[in-house]
Amino acid sequence: ISSAKTHWQGRMISNGVPLSDFNDIINSISIWDEWCSAWSEKGEMHFQLGEEALNLNNNLTASQHFITSAVCFHFGKYLFIHKPKEMKNAHLKCVNSYQKALPLMGISGERVEIPYKGKSLFGNFRKPKNTDKPPLVIMAMGLDSTKEEMYYNENVFLERGLATLAFDGPGQGEAEFDMKIEPNYEEPVQAVLNYVDTRNDINLNKIGIWGVSLGGYYAPRAACFIDRFKGCISLSGPYNFGECYDFLPELTRETFIFRSGALNSEDGRKIAHLMSVDNDIKKLKCPLYIVSGALDKVIPHEQSNKLYENAVNSISKKHQHIPDGGHVVNNRSYKYRMKTADW
Repeated sequence: ISSAKTHWQGRMISNGVPLSDFNDIINSISIWDEWCSAWSEKGEMHFQLGEEALNLNNNLTASQHFITSAVCFHFGKYLFIHKPKEMKNAHLKCVNSYQKALPLMGISGERVEIPYKGKSLFGNFRKPKNTDKPPLVIMAMGLDSTKEEMYYNENVFLERGLATLAFDGPGQGEAEFDMKIEPNYEEPVQAVLNYVDTRNDINLNKIGIWGVSLGGYYAPRAACFIDRFKGCISLSGPYNFGECYDFLPELTRETFIFRSGALNSEDGRKIAHLMSVDNDIKKLKCPLYIVSGALDKVIPHEQSNKLYENAVNSISKKHQHIPDGGHVVNNRSYKYRMKTADW
C-alpha cells in the first residue's frame, strides 16, 4: 500500500482517478488483499452515477462517469495476480464500463475486433470530429496497462486531428487470460495493421505508433520490422528488458512472470532477455520521440539513453529527459503529453 502511494499516484490521477478516491482507499485499507475490492467499490459507485445520468439523457455526463468507473476497476485489478478470479472479475467490469462510455463520449469511439492467430485481439478506435480520413496513432499498452486506461492519452491526439486505436496485445488486458506476452511484438502490430487496412475512414499512408512503459519497447520493436510508420513514440520503455528484470519492483516482476507464462523467476528472466531491440534497432528508420524520467524506479532512464544512441538510422530522433519525472513521467505528464502529440 505504501508503494502504491509513493509510486502509483501520479499515474492513477493523470489517467482519470479522482484524487479523493485515491486518498479514500490509501487511507482506508492496510493490506494488499483489500486493494481490488476497495477499488471495485469505487468503480461500482461511478458506474451507478453513469446509469443515473444516462436515465436523464445526459449522455456526455454518463460517459465521464463510465470512464471513471472503468479506471477504478482497472486499477483494482492492476498487478492483483495472486487472486486471479477477483482480478478477472474487476477487469471484465472495467471493459463493460468503458464500452458503455465509448458511444457517448464527446469524441466517440467504437470497439473493434482484430483477428490474430486464430483468436481475437480487441481495441478501441476513436476518430476526431469533422474529418474524413485522419492520420492514425496505434497505441501499444504496457505490462499491466490496458486500452481502457487510455482516454486522456488519446484525447491529446484526437484534439489535434489524429485518430487513435488503443489495443490489448497478447498478455495484455482482454488478451491476458488466454495469450502469453509476445516478445516479437511486430506480429500483433502487423495484425492490427491488417485490420486497419480494411477501413476506409483513415489515411492509410499516415500511421504512427505509440507505446507506454513495456509498450515503449513494443512500439520501437514493431517499427524495426514494419517500415510504414511515419513516427514512433516510446514512453519510458526498456531497450533490453532483461537488464531491468532483477531490479523491478516485486509486484511488477511477479506480474511479468504470470503474464509471460514463465514457469518460475529464472524462466521469467530468460523471457525478459528476449525482449530487446539491441539486434534490430538499426532497422528503425522512422522519426523517433523518446520520453524518460530521471526518477524512474521501474525502467531506468539509461535504457532510453541506449534506445536513443543506437537508433542511428532514424531519420530524426528526440529524447525528452525529465529530471523530476518518475516512470512514464506520470507525475509530470503536462511536460510531455501535449508535446508528443504536437510532434
